[in-house]
Amino acid sequence: MKKGVLLINLGTPNSPSVKDVRKYLREFLMDEYVIDLPFLTRWILVNLIIAPVRGPKSAEIYQQVWTENGSPLMYYGKQVEKLLQEKIGNDTKVYLGMRYQNPSINSVLQQIKADGITDLKVIPLYPQYASSSTKTCIEKVKTELKNINYSPNINFVENFLQNEKFIETIVELGNKYWKTNEFDKIVFSYHGIPERHILKDSDSGYCQLNENCCKKYHDKNRLCYRAQCYETSRLVAAKMGLSNDDYVVTFQSRLETRAKDPWLKPYTDIVIADLAKEGVKNVLAFSPSFIADCLETTIEVGVEFKEIFEENGGEKWQLVESLNDHPKWIEALEELSH
Repeated sequence: MKKGVLLINLGTPNSPSVKDVRKYLREFLMDEYVIDLPFLTRWILVNLIIAPVRGPKSAEIYQQVWTENGSPLMYYGKQVEKLLQEKIGNDTKVYLGMRYQNPSINSVLQQIKADGITDLKVIPLYPQYASSSTKTCIEKVKTELKNINYSPNINFVENFLQNEKFIETIVELGNKYWKTNEFDKIVFSYHGIPERHILKDSDSGYCQLNENCCKKYHDKNRLCYRAQCYETSRLVAAKMGLSNDDYVVTFQSRLETRAKDPWLKPYTDIVIADLAKEGVKNVLAFSPSFIADCLETTIEVGVEFKEIFEENGGEKWQLVESLNDHPKWIEALEELSH
């Protein structure tokens, strides 16, 4: 029996050039789990509108986040792969794949097959389950396994928001700022998704996307993304000793195309503007749906939200860095690998 662990993250363009960013956007947005519209409608929207228009703008933003080591998401992915391998020992082989672009899931599974792995643990690197992140990774792995005629014993990790070391890593990173007593409020900003994604996957229509159905985390809302985000915040808040008044939970990166297609609320940009107008001067911001620094954390939360907060009267906005290659995060992954 030969064991393997496959870590999967979203992916990143090969470079911040317009050409590579457009290629990435096309693959990402043509995923039926990301934009769940009929194929022809999705193809027209992505290839004739979104990629041509957003490509140059997105490339400019990727250029801001790019480092001498390349994409932070890729750099930390490789670091985590290396550190987890060292931590876990030679009895289990660790691999890194990306849902979009490189290294592709197909190419990594080909290598896993060639290495003779018989037992495979697959860990999509999303703390909270959503169809547009975790599910699409799981389904892609299943599809590619069939394509290469390979059937190892396989186990998928659907989420890991309740892993104690995962929570402890967030707390450790946050406390170095919070314990300075320089902040009035904490904002937990999670990546947004369309409300219809949650309602579509709801257990017998349980999810109503309100405080009553999200205030407790249990079997019926186990895979409700919004409920998982609130539970993540509660777990972090409990370990940091926060009161309910110390923090708010919000959702970012919305891309609403029509009024009848809302995304998860409350919206981060609106909440932080209101906080500033209400007299909150100093905010500490977390991005607990991301395990590595990327465009959505460094630029959106770290730069764009800071500008919104200051424009409305706020004075200090501090982003807590992502888990990246933190030692305790590696310990969390070691636990998840068993």
